Amino acid sequence: MNKRHWIFGVTTFSALILILFSLNYAQSQGDRIQRGKYLVDTIGACGSCHTPRKGASLDMSMYLAGHPANESYPKYDFSMMQQGIFVLTSITMTAFSGPFGTSFAANLTPDKETGLGEWTEKMFIDTLRTGLHQGVQGNRKVFPPMPTKNYANMSDEDLKAIFAYLKSIKPINNEVPSALNSRGRPF
Repeated sequence: MNKRHWIFGVTTFSALILILFSLNYAQSQGDRIQRGKYLVDTIGACGSCHTPRKGASLDMSMYLAGHPANESYPKYDFSMMQQGIFVLTSITMTAFSGPFGTSFAANLTPDKETGLGEWTEKMFIDTLRTGLHQGVQGNRKVFPPMPTKNYANMSDEDLKAIFAYLKSIKPINNEVPSALNSRGRPF
């Protein structure tokens, strides 16, 4: 076998390996995204809080875009505790106010300005593991009703699948207000 045939054979074999690896990666990434969709839409029920409601139905044009930027939100008064009222919610079911302050469902779409577009997989996983905004020590806690203690127990693979799915959905530019402390001021 001459040198040209040998180089051609090695090059062809290498190209085939790369193609097979790429196809396998695409398949596994597709599987991960499908797993993420399943977790987000069923077990995680993320849309229940992160997709605004129009009446009794979810507004799918705002799928996982969080509390609408210009929508009003409830304001908690501590005297409500004496009446047995602990939490108020907005009409869109995306803002929650109580003695802890006011939380707004975050924009989970991959929008680079207002959503998770600039987040890394590590930031996302660390947020759900620690219950701290962007997973960073010293940042504020993620407020109720976000069940971070439950999500903290999910496997790394499930959290990676959720993140992969969230990065694959349509980005929606929606600037969600900052969380407010119990005095109604931003953190």
